[in-house]
Amino acid sequence: MTDLPVPAGPPVYDTALGASSLHSITLLGHDLAADVMGEVGFGELAYWLATQRRPAPGQTRVFEAVLAALADHGFTPTAMVTRLTYLSAPDSVQGALAAGLLGGGSRFLGVTEDCGQFLHEVLAAEDGPLPGDDAGWDALALRTVRQRREAGLFVPGLGHHVHKEGDPRTPRLMQIAAEEDVFGPHLALFAAIGRVHPQVLGKTLPLNGAGVCGAALADLGLPLELLRGFALLARTAGLIGQLAEELRHPVARDIHLAVDLNNRPVPPDPYLPPLFPTTHEEG
Repeated sequence: MTDLPVPAGPPVYDTALGASSLHSITLLGHDLAADVMGEVGFGELAYWLATQRRPAPGQTRVFEAVLAALADHGFTPTAMVTRLTYLSAPDSVQGALAAGLLGGGSRFLGVTEDCGQFLHEVLAAEDGPLPGDDAGWDALALRTVRQRREAGLFVPGLGHHVHKEGDPRTPRLMQIAAEEDVFGPHLALFAAIGRVHPQVLGKTLPLNGAGVCGAALADLGLPLELLRGFALLARTAGLIGQLAEELRHPVARDIHLAVDLNNRPVPPDPYLPPLFPTTHEEG
């Protein structure tokens, strides 16, 4: 029987993130207390942590504009469930916040990641150089929208249930990205989709804020797999605001009672699997 080699020492786990010693904490190769605290804004730090490269001021401005755009949208399901969870468990702020964040999916917040990944897949599939002018981007966008329509699929980031005549966040974020010279191919394709989709769909839909945020984050070179995480980062601030307002001007109990005191008993509506008969015949 061959003896197994004896490790020379304890295992080592490399990290460029936070590490502590007796008298100091390092983060991203810098002294946390001396070089980061009071010197680096939270948005800049969040970008830096995710990419391990420090953003330029223009990149930070666009990134923080995205966080502002996604922070709070009023009484959305994520906000209501946070308030209702706090009503049920006021001893668990973390539970209330977590409940709201868990609601970030394909209908709320998740569109940011869906759109960024969709645009990236279209760009990655292109052979040769990407378009160099609006006409080229329009041609690519037209082909893309037609393919989605033929496949019976929606175009992520297209349409909004409230801002039917235009989402005010979209042109503003595009303007900021252009001002900071970080208006890249994802935003260019997204803007082109906004111009050409009526030719395919027969109607004009707005480019929504969640979608433009995904395009902007992709142009910033952030990990596509984590785009929803940045939306959740932004919404965390909004949910803290929802809880702070709930403490001073509570509405969760009214929401609960509006449903609980207005329920109406009805006969059962049995579920039957699709392959089962809808009626039972007695022999």
